[in-house]
Amino acid sequence: MTETVLHPIAHMESDFGTKFGIPRQSGMVKELKSRIVFEPEYRQIETLRGIDEFSHLWLIWQFSENVGAEWSPTVRPPRFGGNIRQGVFATRSPFRPNFLGLSCVRLEAVEEKKGCGLTLLVSGADLMDGTPIFDIKPYLPYSDCISDAKDGFAPRPEFTLDVVFADGVLEKIPEEKQQALRKVLMCDPRPRYHDDADRIYGMEFAGRDVRFRVEGTVLTVLEINKLSPREQ
Repeated sequence: MTETVLHPIAHMESDFGTKFGIPRQSGMVKELKSRIVFEPEYRQIETLRGIDEFSHLWLIWQFSENVGAEWSPTVRPPRFGGNIRQGVFATRSPFRPNFLGLSCVRLEAVEEKKGCGLTLLVSGADLMDGTPIFDIKPYLPYSDCISDAKDGFAPRPEFTLDVVFADGVLEKIPEEKQQALRKVLMCDPRPRYHDDADRIYGMEFAGRDVRFRVEGTVLTVLEINKLSPREQ
């Protein structure tokens, strides 16, 4: 088989500096705003001609944090608490032969960014900051949306937690990002098999370290501290 070499056309700028906390699927948190910044070779207005006629886009990207890791024919989906194996091609596990991901996002705007040319402002993405993007395609509702499709062992995720903030903590996040953070936490970012009310979790979001604890169905944000550039 001929080997194919893929080159990133762009990368994602998002509020997630690490994998922990990223929604498990795209579209779960519509309030999340991200930016697609193209590599210099593709910063041509011609490459985006007509893209603003579409409301949603498909992104083909790379699980860059997993490149080089071994893949297995079967994986343990977190939905089953890591106790049941499923075929890798029956899951969306990041540990895949080619480490490719697929996400659908809403196109909010095509806008200029200083030093980067035209960029795409999108919402609902589930990509980490810096994620390489290999291709972008328009979403076509008449062919891409299948009303009678089965969801197998992965039914639609739900917001399962009530989120509260300790006094004076919420205002440490910019106001325009507060609702997105709340929704991300409502999705329960913990591994499915974790249930320790005393454990304190740390999540990087919008250049800040968000510390929280979960007891029952209540997630309490204990503190939010701004990260230094070296820590991000």
